Amino acid sequence: IQMLNQALRKTVIGTKYFEISALVGAREFDQRYEWSGHEPAALRAGVDQAAIDAIKFDRDVAGLEEKSATVILMGRQLFRGNHQLNTELWARAVRLFGPQGALEITMVMGDYAMAAVMLNAVSQQLPPGRPALLPSRR
Repeated sequence: IQMLNQALRKTVIGTKYFEISALVGAREFDQRYEWSGHEPAALRAGVDQAAIDAIKFDRDVAGLEEKSATVILMGRQLFRGNHQLNTELWARAVRLFGPQGALEITMVMGDYAMAAVMLNAVSQQLPPGRPALLPSRR
């Protein structure tokens, strides 16, 4: 798992969209441990607070830059409903990120979804002193 995670950090999508993809995976499984590490990393990578908040609070992506909005929508379609991307969204992802980049976004989301499931299974808690940055949806 660690080898996969490290390989995915060398993607063509770059750090900014890697972090958005990781946040989407963490949020869809309400994984506070992963989120608490990746929200600060996303800010350092240049992700707008509005994009982070759209993921964190399940807000509309209207007004976000197109690439960020596309990644967020990809995650929402993959993790919700019928778990498939519609052809229009896939075509947009390929136009914006190239075929390899579009696939890598889905791989990063899948990797972080897998990590979230594992961490949730063992009830991983935040380390002492680490703030809970992700509010509960429940």
